[in-house]
Amino acid sequence: MGSNQTKISIKVQPNAGKNQVIGLTNDTWRIKIAAPPDKGKANKQLVEYLSEILEIKKDHVTVVQGYTSHNKLVCIDGLTRPEINERLSRKT
Repeated sequence: MGSNQTKISIKVQPNAGKNQVIGLTNDTWRIKIAAPPDKGKANKQLVEYLSEILEIKKDHVTVVQGYTSHNKLVCIDGLTRPEINERLSRKT
């Protein structure tokens, strides 16, 4: 992991009415995703949603752990943890 990469924990709730950041609990971001957890659709939409919120390219967001779980570890390229937390907090 390079100095410009930050890993964050995310608990995803798929099949939600809309994409939405719920909040931060015990150092884990809770995020609702509209897509179903089917064939990676929720993961793909999570990456797209995070890149939009964080204002970075999609290829700077990678699910590195928990592909088939609600609990995911996501690597964010180019932002520090305080920057990520600040941008996600704006959406809660």
